Amino acid sequence: MQDDISGWSEWHHNFSKIEEISSPSELHGLLTGIICVTQAPTSDEWQQILATLEIPALDEQVLNLLTDEAEDISHALSDDELDYLPLLPDDEHVLADRVQALADWCAGVVLGFGLASGHIRQDEVEWIEHLQDVAAVEFEESDDDEEGEASYQELYEFVRLIPVSLSLGRKKVEIAETPLLKKLQPQLKRAASTDASSVVEMFTPHRPS
Repeated sequence: MQDDISGWSEWHHNFSKIEEISSPSELHGLLTGIICVTQAPTSDEWQQILATLEIPALDEQVLNLLTDEAEDISHALSDDELDYLPLLPDDEHVLADRVQALADWCAGVVLGFGLASGHIRQDEVEWIEHLQDVAAVEFEESDDDEEGEASYQELYEFVRLIPVSLSLGRKKVEIAETPLLKKLQPQLKRAASTDASSVVEMFTPHRPS
């Protein structure tokens, strides 16, 4: 299965039970959004990021998966070959699951990018809006046909390189210098924080209930 080659199987095994994350694809999108702005975080920095997002601490082996993948994402986003790939289930999974995973990934990119950057430039607004639109996609039974499959492939090809566009022209900063750790972490520890919640709300797509 392509799931084994892409790493989906390993990620699903290690991350699918984290209640704070919708799916491994959302987590991969979160990593991607962060790496659009920053240098690839170290293991210690990932621990801080997870704590900031109130995600339970991971053991060292699982944490290394995040660290290694972040390095791979960083290289892919800066590579002229444009070979960055979202981490999604392969086509042996039903279309509904793949559409949901793509929506989760888009939501993760938006959230990670927003939390790491703290703002978006005018030229980035359209890209973020496209990701938000796909993050809000709802799958219906009538979509489960050849036309639906073709539409999914079009959406996939359209959004998969948006992180490359968001990454281009940005001078990558250290994660410690981003709002994610520099400003949001102490604020998230205080229930009365307003700035942090407004940033999260701004960059979190409105998902259907």
